[in-house]
Amino acid sequence: MKPKIVRTVAALRRETRAWRSSKLTCAVVPTMGALHEGHLTLVREGLARADRCIATIFVNPKQFGASEDLSRYPRDEDADVRQLAKAGCNLIFAPPPEEMYGDGFSTTVSLEGPAKAGLEDRFRPQFFDGVATVVAKLFIQSGADYAMFGEKDYQQLMVVTRMARDLDIPIEVVGIPTVREEDGLAMSSRNRYLSPAERKHATAIYGALTLAAEKIRAGIDPQTATRSATLALTTQGFKVDYVTARNATTLAVPAVRGEPLRLIAAAWLGKTRLIDNIPV
Repeated sequence: MKPKIVRTVAALRRETRAWRSSKLTCAVVPTMGALHEGHLTLVREGLARADRCIATIFVNPKQFGASEDLSRYPRDEDADVRQLAKAGCNLIFAPPPEEMYGDGFSTTVSLEGPAKAGLEDRFRPQFFDGVATVVAKLFIQSGADYAMFGEKDYQQLMVVTRMARDLDIPIEVVGIPTVREEDGLAMSSRNRYLSPAERKHATAIYGALTLAAEKIRAGIDPQTATRSATLALTTQGFKVDYVTARNATTLAVPAVRGEPLRLIAAAWLGKTRLIDNIPV
């Protein structure tokens, strides 16, 4: 059955208020559309935890820098709705920009901690403040019990988890393991920009991370392992922004042997920027 679509905060709250009056819990899956199997997995996982699931579709202008083309971001609401219906989504919140950022809007969530780890924030300094602002609004607007995020955007997951905790927003942020293609490539809306040859080659990022993790588990220093991964990707034609080992919770550079680690990478293949990460 096609999920109901609402486009105003008032309409969203009418729906969720009715659920709560019936003692039903709900999960929210924030997206910018251009959905793929990774997003649908989040919906299904949300429904495994809650009675109802909301998917939000909003291309957030506050996440885009001056050099990033907001108009180029892929949009196909009809296709997104069809996919969400198949996944069992109950409600879609698809507001226009003026609903989210009305006249005189002047509040931004400002971040430290995982948002200032020198990873994505080094290349997109405005990004996480924009993410945190819109996600905080979605959490408050929906009143959801659970928020579902994929681990592929690992720094983002740590940022919104910390933000919800720090602001005492009563929601449980749930991280879901990265959904991959059969050859290991992390599913992403950006994969559609890859040429056929680039698409075949893109799996090298996951391969380099996997090999680095094996080396670290065998006792090799994390920085040595990630330097080798960087060199391997560069040799294969990638322009590497970073390949690094970080504390799995704080995203700080490892300081103690045996602390939980996450290997995180970002690299360009042609004109497409790919990100990935794996636990050690």
